[in-house]
Amino acid sequence: MRSLFGTLYLCLSLLGSGQAPAAESSLWIDVRSPEEFAAGHLPAAINLPYQQVATRISQIEANKARDIHLYCGIGVRAQAAKFMLEAQGYTHVINEGGYAELAQRLGQTTGAGGCGQQC
Repeated sequence: MRSLFGTLYLCLSLLGSGQAPAAESSLWIDVRSPEEFAAGHLPAAINLPYQQVATRISQIEANKARDIHLYCGIGVRAQAAKFMLEAQGYTHVINEGGYAELAQRLGQTTGAGGCGQQC
């Protein structure tokens, strides 16, 4: 129980600080198209278009308890991917919403597909 509270505290403190969680502890997936991903994405993210989530996730992440953060253009595709992952038994899936807003929250610079400046 103590480690659960420690993990929760760490996650909340990182989110509150505007920093992304460490790459080792979380998996960040951009569920937009490869073209959208190429135009700009979070540095630690991998691209897995939402249409492929159900069929390819086990090749990418077998640990169904790992924190998985999803994002897309505005959050709709990320929510669809979240439902697919939860249906397969993944228990720590977070829809982070849209890329531009997420990049702004995390203090990241977006690529050509975003605001094109420090958000």
